[in-house]
Amino acid sequence: MNKYLAWLPALMVLGTVMYKPVKEATQPKLANNNISLAVFKGSDYTSGVYNNTSVQVQITVEKVNNKGQRTIVWDKTIDAKSLSQYPSIGNALKQNITINNINRKKEYLVVDYTLIYNSKGNELRMHDATIVKDHEKVDISI
Repeated sequence: MNKYLAWLPALMVLGTVMYKPVKEATQPKLANNNISLAVFKGSDYTSGVYNNTSVQVQITVEKVNNKGQRTIVWDKTIDAKSLSQYPSIGNALKQNITINNINRKKEYLVVDYTLIYNSKGNELRMHDATIVKDHEKVDISI
């Protein structure tokens, strides 16, 4: 019996030493994701056909977990402007976004945007979405 009691302190020390690395490994590692958005016109809209056409841009960034649950973490709407008022790719409207506390093992970000074109009362909606990683650039071409 005394032989077994002699090993007890050694087992307690070993258990204590191993507990800390296991505890650190099970805690989620939260990170920040940086996203760069650029909105620009992808075509030449100088023709008179486009004079009465405007476009509104709705951008949403969602955090999606491994169960498919979505949470909106950022959104913005660029008010309707004439197509000719949007800048070309060289002068794009830019926005840098930082989303905090992302658990990269269980969550990812989706940039979801809708372009709403309006021409003389007729409306056309175009939708697209992109899964983003850290420091990624998302181009939104009008």
